[in-house]
Amino acid sequence: MAEAYIIDACRTPRGVGKPGRGALSHFHPQRLAAKVLEALAERNDLDTSQVDDIIWGTSSQQGAQAGDLGRMAALDAGYDIKASGVTLDRFCGSGITSVNMAAAQVASGFEDLVIAGGTEMMSQTMSMGNPNEPPPLLDSGNLHLRDLHPQTQQGVCADAIATLEGIDRQAVDELAVVSQARAEIAIKENRFDKSLIPVKNDDGSIALDYEEFPRPGTSLETLAELKPIFGMMAGVPATEDGTTFGALVEKKYPQLKDGWTHVHHAGNSSGVVDGAAALLLASEKAVERKRLTPRARIVATGNMGDCPTLMLNAPVPSANHALAKAGLAKEDIDLWEINEAFSVVAEKFIRDLDLDREKVNVNGGAMALGHPIGATGSILIGTALDELERRGKQRALITMCAAGGMAPAIIIERV
Repeated sequence: MAEAYIIDACRTPRGVGKPGRGALSHFHPQRLAAKVLEALAERNDLDTSQVDDIIWGTSSQQGAQAGDLGRMAALDAGYDIKASGVTLDRFCGSGITSVNMAAAQVASGFEDLVIAGGTEMMSQTMSMGNPNEPPPLLDSGNLHLRDLHPQTQQGVCADAIATLEGIDRQAVDELAVVSQARAEIAIKENRFDKSLIPVKNDDGSIALDYEEFPRPGTSLETLAELKPIFGMMAGVPATEDGTTFGALVEKKYPQLKDGWTHVHHAGNSSGVVDGAAALLLASEKAVERKRLTPRARIVATGNMGDCPTLMLNAPVPSANHALAKAGLAKEDIDLWEINEAFSVVAEKFIRDLDLDREKVNVNGGAMALGHPIGATGSILIGTALDELERRGKQRALITMCAAGGMAPAIIIERV
């Protein structure tokens, strides 16, 4: 296999994902995605007629986000019509998967210059239902699947895992405070500046040039005032026969009938935001021909599934799978990015792999910065690369949970 190099990575700031409130909420998803594609082309003096493909991740492919966002955004960005595009959906894992697939095309020798990325405008998609949920549970069209693998609401899954693993409210709140504190430091020290692009309105004015979601100064005391919210959701009927979201999990894990520990709330769950990100990948041939400067190479990628009912537990096996394929041990990884979909996901990941907490999500995570579902994975890869360079370190592993009980993973290495 040939090398697949990362040449550049850029992203928008994350805007609050509320209609009329977030600074990016007025953009059409194609237009927001075009912003990072425009920046990537400009930053790298890119002849877009030489781009073999654009692989894009978008979880909620409905409404304005439907219709192959990757291709439409490229056209909106003024790319040459020769630059094709495709859009994929692996729920939360879409933004890592787009990069993994681009890397595979390059490493196989089939393509030389590929752009990967993702977009999610949660200010628009949330009004149509949570784009990161499993297929509609009230749809009785596939009772066979429901019987095999009852799937429920993600926050309910997070509380189920916390209960089964014995992870208490103190632990998940402490991790949320750390996330906010690290994000505050990263922003003050301009650690995101290399990848962050200002988003401009069409009249040239600045729409957003900073992270809009963080809540600096968050403390254990302020989080203690927030009531867990998914206990109520666990009691909501999810099916026509009145089976609740919680009861769907209890079908697979009857021990939960003895009592749940509800620990998650808005402060230790990922934020609802808008955002887009893009990375430029190239083969060695393209690097030489176009005189590009590689920043990193793709060491290994991987996917792993786990229990769809608990939904959020695949990152650990996926990370182990990627490490094994690369012939690496956890000690060979300098930085880890595990998406903070819910605090328990990152807490369990750290505990299960026995990681040094000072190497995990060092600039904060989705609890502080937000989680634009289809874009987050691409954002995290760029964030990890920037931080490897800032610290003079070598390797990073990035992974995240996804609905359906999945997790993609990728290992990158500085060049």
